[in-house]
Amino acid sequence: MSELPHGAPPTGGSAPEPQVPAEPRPEKRGATGPFPQVAQRAPVLSVRGLRKSYKVGDRTLEILHGIDLDLRPGELVALVGSSGAGKSTLLHILGLLDKPTEGQVNVMAQDAWARSTAERAKLRNKEIGFVFQFYHLLPELTALENALLPAMISESRLSWVKNKKKHEDRARELLDRFGMTPRLGHRPPQLSGGERQRVAMARALLHDPRILLADEPTGNLDSATGEKVLQLLLEEQERRELSMVLVTHDERIAGLCRRTLYMGDGQIQADSAIPVPD
Repeated sequence: MSELPHGAPPTGGSAPEPQVPAEPRPEKRGATGPFPQVAQRAPVLSVRGLRKSYKVGDRTLEILHGIDLDLRPGELVALVGSSGAGKSTLLHILGLLDKPTEGQVNVMAQDAWARSTAERAKLRNKEIGFVFQFYHLLPELTALENALLPAMISESRLSWVKNKKKHEDRARELLDRFGMTPRLGHRPPQLSGGERQRVAMARALLHDPRILLADEPTGNLDSATGEKVLQLLLEEQERRELSMVLVTHDERIAGLCRRTLYMGDGQIQADSAIPVPD
């Protein structure tokens, strides 16, 4: 299944970051708050009364304390807060990776937790892409194979054989756009951090989802590499009109988004789309 590119370095080697031509981006992506046309469209992701708690010995520790949130088509939202504020917990619930203790999660107008496990898995696989801080690539698979994982998971063995070329063409196209063509046959230990995150981005976009969730996608990268990865990610969001939640500690990065949610103590404490009364 793997394919070694010409001129591949020996195992364990790491090449410099690929140079990906990109158009310069503006300092800020528009005024605060959603576009008027965005605000009028039905949400692709909506949560109501969201609570999440965990048992710790004899105690119950509540992490999220009743969150309401709508994410509309094409909306780019930054989720900002200090460590321990509940950002990652919220993102995992939004992405159907974790079940809320209370509350409702609607994806594409479907009550996700009222669906069967198989239906929910299909909804997550097709409609939601994930980009994590620590990549979560499988070390035994090549860059191309890692990017193909969503298709491998969603297809039966017979269907995979029939559709493999279509999926591979799609994965190669994405990886090429991210400057990864010379590294298709390399495994994660042979890739730099920026290259691993580019593979993770290709994996997230393979099924052309309508929702993209990114949890500190540049948090494990040096500033120069992180800037390149962030630029690619925001360009894809804009080009595809993705509905995207971007978790960050960096106010500068949040300033590139049209809407910012400020989270603290398990609650959304402020929303830049809602004017503060005088």
